[in-house]
Amino acid sequence: MYNGRMTKICITPFVQGTGGMASFRLKFEQGLKSRGVDVTHDLHENADAILVIAGTRRLDQLWRARRRGIRIVQRLDGVNWVQRVKWSGVKYTVRAEYGNRMLAFIRNHFADRVVYQSQFIRQWWEDWYGAAQAPASVIINGVNLQTYSPKGEGNRPHDVKRMLLLEGSLARGLNSGLFHAVSVAEKLADKYPLEVVVAGTVDEATQKKITSALSVVNLSVKFLGTVPRAEIPALARSSHLMYCAEVNPPCPNSVIEALACGLPVIGFDSGSLKELVTEDAGCIVPYGGDPWKLETPDISALAAEAGEIFEKQNQFRAAARNRAESAFGLDAMVESYLKILLED
Repeated sequence: MYNGRMTKICITPFVQGTGGMASFRLKFEQGLKSRGVDVTHDLHENADAILVIAGTRRLDQLWRARRRGIRIVQRLDGVNWVQRVKWSGVKYTVRAEYGNRMLAFIRNHFADRVVYQSQFIRQWWEDWYGAAQAPASVIINGVNLQTYSPKGEGNRPHDVKRMLLLEGSLARGLNSGLFHAVSVAEKLADKYPLEVVVAGTVDEATQKKITSALSVVNLSVKFLGTVPRAEIPALARSSHLMYCAEVNPPCPNSVIEALACGLPVIGFDSGSLKELVTEDAGCIVPYGGDPWKLETPDISALAAEAGEIFEKQNQFRAAARNRAESAFGLDAMVESYLKILLED
């Protein structure tokens, strides 16, 4: 029940795993159920509204739901683009281009409302595919501020500074930011003993290439692979800063989760990063090249700025948490979606 009436929301597709879409689905469903809103994943059921997380192959069922008068809201992430500037294999390229076409088709022909996860994403879609025909809004992702909090397990090491990379995948064509992160770490290791901890999928060839090229005595790199969602807050609390390794990040959940845990974020000014990381919540420096061509960024500039975070941990950690509390609360995100799903 929501606002005094029985309410059901259909969320499709039923995404599982550790990635951003699955994380959003779980958080959003929890928020709906806490408000007494029923949730289904079956497009055949009568629902008050349908939220399409990016896209779905069940266009026939989506069409029938639209014919029944059910409002369809599409939540859009960024556009697949790396395959256009860096060869990433046939399978990845085909899937990426097909995904773009499917998302654009749903936006143009099925969506009654469109939600972009950041201003950057909205501008990106409108630049590449034109403005949506349906009314559009921007809702930045939210996080449970009790689960993702500076309080809890996870202690920072005293003998080494720890840089965390927290991504769903940094494999193959998506590994450019990982190499940049190691380059930044090499600069920082001139002054601080440093440990780079990579949580996320990294293919074996990339791991070998990075470890074999390490030549700095004070630097080590650890690959954790995919980390269970429940372990992320402790991992964030046990780090000194997080490096956002994605180039042109649309609206990375990992950044929001890190800030909520009081972990400052560093990175280059591309994508939505500057929308998320403001003031002393971390440091974002000009890219120093063209991120859309995957050019090498200004490594020295970021390393110079990042050193200050090590020296002023308390100041930056407090600012990171304050930023999350002011902008990334889960309740505010859920309410914003409900208004678009249910209100005229």
